[in-house]
Amino acid sequence: MTTAWITTPLSAELVRGAAELERTERGLLPHRLPARARAQCADPQLHLVESQPSGVRLVFRTRATAIELDTLPTKRAYLGAPPRPDGVYDLLVDGRPAGSASVTGGDTLRIDMSTGTAERVPGPAGTARFTGLSAGSKLVEIWLPHNETTELVALRTDAPVEPVPEPGRPVWLHHGSSISHGSDAERPTGVWPAVAASRGGVELVNLGLGGSALLDPFTARALRDTPADVISVKLGINLVNTDVMRMRAFGPAVHGFLDTIREGHPGTPLLVVSPILCPMHEDTPGPTMPDLSALAEGRLAFRAAGDPAERSQGKLTLDAVREELAGIVARRSAEDPHLHLLDGRELYGEADFAELPLPDGLHPDGAAHRRIGERFARIAFSPDGPLAARAR
Repeated sequence: MTTAWITTPLSAELVRGAAELERTERGLLPHRLPARARAQCADPQLHLVESQPSGVRLVFRTRATAIELDTLPTKRAYLGAPPRPDGVYDLLVDGRPAGSASVTGGDTLRIDMSTGTAERVPGPAGTARFTGLSAGSKLVEIWLPHNETTELVALRTDAPVEPVPEPGRPVWLHHGSSISHGSDAERPTGVWPAVAASRGGVELVNLGLGGSALLDPFTARALRDTPADVISVKLGINLVNTDVMRMRAFGPAVHGFLDTIREGHPGTPLLVVSPILCPMHEDTPGPTMPDLSALAEGRLAFRAAGDPAERSQGKLTLDAVREELAGIVARRSAEDPHLHLLDGRELYGEADFAELPLPDGLHPDGAAHRRIGERFARIAFSPDGPLAARAR
């Protein structure tokens, strides 16, 4: 029997978790940073990761038993490393997992880690399919792949689609590095902020930006201008990774970042999260470099290229960053009672590393993401936690 498809125009009223949507020649591209912010930085890494829709999902109500979503993904391939799995599209029905799919094809970004160069190879759009759904009215969420730039091309269903009003849950706005973005999580709903949001009963806006949590003023302004009931910022690891500043610049940059957020959210609960444990950078500065010996063996791994002696020259380590963040929050919280600190090692520390080591030396795997998310929810979203908030 031929399915009688209904095509629903893709528009902002169906998309959550994105700062804006760009109409391209091929479809609708979700962005997690607004155009003005993107225009202020030419870094290809930033432009890649902000267009990867971590936390972005389609949300609608329908009686459809079959759904097709055409997309054009951009996949990454690291020369010399094993192929990466296709990104995952997670389907939730009335808040519960109801299936997953992947899209083959799409563009491929071939990355040479030894030279830092990349080549884009164009490819065709593909389709994520979900079938066998119950026929009753239901709330449908399709979480887009957290690690693939995804242009939305077409949405087809076998019953009409209706937009859903914004829920009454508190909106949690989070910013962080690739760990918050999703790194080695297995699926978009398995990224630790998504796990924490589900456990905490909040609506997630994820501004985790792989390799790009660098205290950039345009990111602070994006956080300032985004409506939110509670906010968290996880700072430190990318500043060590990139060796982008010394301690003299770090402290004032943190103050400026928090000042900007407070311009738009003067009384909003704001949680500063210091880095989780990462042994190679606890006492050794960056930069972080690809481990070429591992790459020669077909493995993707990283190493710390700094010298521990350089800490005396102001180079950042994770231990130094935690100490400075603790001092900054302690001083500011005397006048800002809604500002709080969470030591990232409470989310992932030495015992966790012994049980669930970082596969590439830098990023948590899927099991560690789940653990971090569950712990964050228990600590931050409990009734007396720093991000406890009433529904609007």
